[in-house]
Amino acid sequence: MAALPAGDREEKATSATPLGQIVPVPAKVDAGGPAYEITSKTRIRVQDDSRQARRIGDYLAGLLRPATGFKLGVTDDEGRDGIRLRLGSDDKSLGDEGYRLESRRGSLTITARGAAGLFHGVQTLRQQLPGQIERKTRQAGPWLVAGGTIEDTPRYGYRSTMLDVSRHFFTVDQVKRYIDQAALYKMNTLHLHLSDDQGWRIAIDSWPRLATYGGSTQVGGGKGGYYTKAQYKEIVAYAASRHLEVVPEIDMPGHTNAALASYAELNCNGVAPPLYTGTEVGFSSLCVKKDVTYDFVDDVIRELAALTPGRYLHIGGDEAHSTSHEDFVAFMDKVQPVVAKYGKTVMGWHQLTGATPAKGAVAQYWGYDKTGAAEREQVVNAAKNGTRLVLSPADRSYLDHKYTKDTPLGLSWAGYVEVQRSYDWDPGTYLQGAPADSIMGVEAPLWSETLSTSAHLDYMAFPRLPGIAELGWSPAATHDWDAYKVRLAAQAPRWDALGIGYYKSPQVPWPAQ
Repeated sequence: MAALPAGDREEKATSATPLGQIVPVPAKVDAGGPAYEITSKTRIRVQDDSRQARRIGDYLAGLLRPATGFKLGVTDDEGRDGIRLRLGSDDKSLGDEGYRLESRRGSLTITARGAAGLFHGVQTLRQQLPGQIERKTRQAGPWLVAGGTIEDTPRYGYRSTMLDVSRHFFTVDQVKRYIDQAALYKMNTLHLHLSDDQGWRIAIDSWPRLATYGGSTQVGGGKGGYYTKAQYKEIVAYAASRHLEVVPEIDMPGHTNAALASYAELNCNGVAPPLYTGTEVGFSSLCVKKDVTYDFVDDVIRELAALTPGRYLHIGGDEAHSTSHEDFVAFMDKVQPVVAKYGKTVMGWHQLTGATPAKGAVAQYWGYDKTGAAEREQVVNAAKNGTRLVLSPADRSYLDHKYTKDTPLGLSWAGYVEVQRSYDWDPGTYLQGAPADSIMGVEAPLWSETLSTSAHLDYMAFPRLPGIAELGWSPAATHDWDAYKVRLAAQAPRWDALGIGYYKSPQVPWPAQ
């Protein structure tokens, strides 16, 4: 990057980001008063009776120390100065994930009812600081947070991104990196797509060849990989430390070639197909009429549920083109109760609504503008009958889709998805006729047919991931592309500091380089 003129350097160093000019935009901002400055004397104060507040305080100190060069001691000593993290507020309006941030000369206080809210408040503090705060070496200050008060709560309680680790395998550290990126934008769910035609990515003790053989390759014929149970638990624990819940997905009855190749008895003809490294869909199916199929399903769900503290277990159900409708309905009727038996709530792609969704089930809508009216109506009717919905329309929120025809990565079967298109829709009105209270939230899926490195993930997720995060968090009344694109552009120095190589969309007024 070219050096800035001295005047610009001074302005960049001494001006605070206007309060609330962050992503997602807060629900309520009352800006004014002197800024708070983090200095060498700053301490992070937490309650002496709260392990959760202490953990978040330690996390915050770990974020701020490298770039500031300050000690930033975390203490449970009372005091009116410094950064004060307050957990256990009596303000019910904050809910489980809301927070209040008050910035004034001498102190900055974040208050929340729950630990998730306090953590989200820390992400707001982080974004109010210059992007250079993310660097791992000491940077020039000052470190100012504009004065005023933010009161912030999410619009939806389910704000997710999905990572497909089946088409291409991603290591534990790569998944952790993606978790950190999602957490910065207050997402609270990581959906892991753990199985598909090209690879099975989780160890199952009762069916060991699923991982050792079914996980031995990936798209293009690379070596693949899988998570041991200990590694999966490590991912779950890391996500929990960032206040994300992991939703594991085992796709079935289709998208199952890796399983079928691993165990011949799961095939209707008793013959195992070869491993698959292409990108076609819809050609595989578990044998619905065989008893062993349900032994397999029971074992897999039992073992996966035992590893997963979260509420949901995703059973896929999409693109089961090689399963007859009658067999699909019969399969889902048998499998959904297994999920409940092991203490989890069923999630499935919206094709689940073509069967009989279990009571309390969640259907994930991935249709797009060209999806037929009958299919949309089927989903809406299910919602009217109590099925909850997570929205991830392919031509809006699929992060794997090309931005334009010139994007070197990604797919385009649902069209091109530039940054404005990804942001400019309202989850509350997207599926006409669906009850407002049936919309549980949004998800940004990142499929990996063409993505094999963290750099690939970065380029396709950024700058679209923050927009889906804002749709899930911010009030509908704040939705405005012209205002959003300015706040989004201001994230660029932060991504540069974090080493995130993003797509520089011409729709966004990025800072001059």
